Amino acid sequence: MTMNPLDPSQIQLTEDGRLKHFLTTEGLSKEILTEILDTADSFIGTQARSVKTVPLLRGKTVVNLFFENSTRTRSTFELAAKRLSANILNLDIARSATSKGETLMDTLWNLESMYSDMFVVRHADSGAAHFIAQHVTPNVAVINAGDGRHAHPTQAMLDMLTIRREKGSFENLTVAIVGDILHSRVARSQIYALNTLGAKEVRVIGPNTLLPQEIESLGAKAYNNMNQGLKGVDVIIMLRLQKERMQNALLPSEAEFYRLYGLSTDKLALANPDAIVMHPGPINRGVEIESAVADGPQSVILKQVSNGIPMRMAVMAMAMGGQQSGQNKEEV
Repeated sequence: MTMNPLDPSQIQLTEDGRLKHFLTTEGLSKEILTEILDTADSFIGTQARSVKTVPLLRGKTVVNLFFENSTRTRSTFELAAKRLSANILNLDIARSATSKGETLMDTLWNLESMYSDMFVVRHADSGAAHFIAQHVTPNVAVINAGDGRHAHPTQAMLDMLTIRREKGSFENLTVAIVGDILHSRVARSQIYALNTLGAKEVRVIGPNTLLPQEIESLGAKAYNNMNQGLKGVDVIIMLRLQKERMQNALLPSEAEFYRLYGLSTDKLALANPDAIVMHPGPINRGVEIESAVADGPQSVILKQVSNGIPMRMAVMAMAMGGQQSGQNKEEV
């Protein structure tokens, strides 16, 4: 069942415009997204220290609510919370009460009764994080770690951080997102963020069967021909084939997909000479991207992974600050 996401502008921010929850990049202003990037930038320096922790969330409890598996995202959120000095609770959903018939709301109320301060939510249903944010008590912050086909805002923002650190700004950039756009929550979050941050042009490249019908209304120009779509591009973001979310045979074969839409050395040469190559991971080598490209000098894929921790530290710290601001206003 798909849950209808609420208007993001009504639920993500406090009355004074601070980040309260982080559910989607849609609807957030350029100022807020830039503040997230700047905050993440400030945390990057802490990663090289012998003592990597800062005390911003000391005494707070962060609950990882992963209803859908993701080792990489869950581990980076856990590391980010630990580096903010928070207490971590990883809820094993497969063994939790929700698998025994308890409702989602009962589980949330029980966790709230344990004085939790933040829920990091990953769920197969679109809008699940919004639903939870709507129903939690006012002192709990909710971070969306990926919901259905809807949004994956922290992944999009770590990608934005990587682009800004490599390219300096967004204003003159042409960015191509390639592959399975239809099933990708990352792509939607990237498109919203890129347009808000002022990218010159956002392109999506893929077969019609893997492109949403409304893609141009989201602010992207669609290409079916990869050779045409890569001309003059500054940033190439390759996406993983979301095979687990495909309900029908939308591709003739992986080999055919690679022939037409896989990023090879020859196709990369069509982009600008200083173009960077990105992939949110995990990579299917020989399906979405050639190993020589993934491991080549234009690839910043490992930098994306490194930027994941400071970015998640940033949104967790900012959301908790927004919650505390709301609490203080209530107390006054």
